[in-house]
Amino acid sequence: MKIIINNSSMQPIYEQLIEQIKNMIVSGELKENDILPSVRSLAKELKISALTVKKAYDNLEGDGFTATIHGKGTYVKGANQELLLEEQRKEVETDLEMAVQKGRRCGMNNDEIRELFDLIMED
Repeated sequence: MKIIINNSSMQPIYEQLIEQIKNMIVSGELKENDILPSVRSLAKELKISALTVKKAYDNLEGDGFTATIHGKGTYVKGANQELLLEEQRKEVETDLEMAVQKGRRCGMNNDEIRELFDLIMED
């Protein structure tokens, strides 16, 4: 499992872990019943605190992406298609919000942004 931590990012490390693992699950790189590295081994590999990895794993479990079996490890749960689609929608929404913000920083008004969006959608 290849995870890259950006220490200079404003995004907390545990959120970077969550995002990258979710992306691996959504893309199919991690499949149902795949086991994630242990908290200690991933922490050692990434040179981060085990508590940070634990927080990320707890969040992934809370979001329904993984299940932890005490003494056995953390496993990828069966793909809930609605959950996966919702994650993908959130990513698209975030990207669109960033594009709108960039357009506004460039001096575009809402009508100009909509017009540009409509042009792109025609392709």
